[in-house]
Amino acid sequence: MTTTPPQPERGIGSAQDGDIEGRMSFLDHLTELRKRLIYSLIAVGVGAVIGLSISEKMLEWVALPMQHALQHAHQADKLIYTSPTGVIGLVIKLGFYLGFVIASPFVFYQVWLFVAPGLYRHERRAVATFVISSVALFLSGIAFAYFFMLPYVLRFLISFQGPFTPLISINEYFDLSLLVLIGLGLLFELPVLIFFLSLIGVATPRFLWKNMRYAILIIAVVAAVFTPTPGDIMMLVFMALMLLLYIVGIGVSYLVVRSKRRAAMAQAGER
Repeated sequence: MTTTPPQPERGIGSAQDGDIEGRMSFLDHLTELRKRLIYSLIAVGVGAVIGLSISEKMLEWVALPMQHALQHAHQADKLIYTSPTGVIGLVIKLGFYLGFVIASPFVFYQVWLFVAPGLYRHERRAVATFVISSVALFLSGIAFAYFFMLPYVLRFLISFQGPFTPLISINEYFDLSLLVLIGLGLLFELPVLIFFLSLIGVATPRFLWKNMRYAILIIAVVAAVFTPTPGDIMMLVFMALMLLLYIVGIGVSYLVVRSKRRAAMAQAGER
C-alpha cells in the first residue's frame, strides 16, 4: 500500500508560488480592493476634519500667488466673492483638499498593501521606500506648482486685462490654483506609475527608452498646457523636470525587471 506524500500548503511564502503570496481569486481581489478603498476614504475623512480646522488660516497662504500677480500688474490685490456662501464653501472645499494631502501617506500605504500580495518577499520589504518616495514626489509637485508654476501662469493671465479692471472671484481662483497644485503633485508621481506598470509587466526599460521620443512629445504638450506664457523659460524648466522624472522611472523599471528576473532564476534553480 502506497501513501501519497503530503502536498505543501499553498499560502504565504510557499515554494509553489516562488515566494509569492498565495494566489487570490478575482472576488478576493475585489474584496481586498474594497477594503483598501474604505480604509483610504476613512483616512481622507479624518484628514478632512484636520484640514477643516486649519483651512481658514490656509486661505491667506493659497491667495498669495494671485495677490502677487495683481501687484505685479499694478492692480488692487483684493479678491472678491459674489455669493453669501462663497467664503464658507471655499473653506470647506480647501479642507477636503487638505484632507487628501494629509491622508496621502496612509493612502499610498493602502495602495502598496493592495499590490504587495503579488510581490516577492524581498520586494515587499520596500514598503517604506515606496511610501516615502510617493509622498515626497507628491509634495514636491505641489511645492513646484506653488512657488514656480502658479505665479508664472497667473502673471500671464493677468497680463491680458486690456482696458478692463480685473475683479478676481475667490472661488474661481481657488478652483484654478488647487487644480494646478494637485495636478502637478500627481504628475510628479510618474516614477511611481512606471514602477507599478513594470511590476505587472506592462512597461520595461527597453520599451520606455525606445519610446522616449513619444514621451518627450507628451511632456511638451503637458508643459504647454501648464505654462501658457509664450517663449518663457518656465516651459523648458517644466519639461526638464518631467523628462528627469521619466528617466528616473526608466531606472526604477530596470531595478524592478532585474529583481523579478533574479527571483525567477532563483526559483528555477530550486526546482
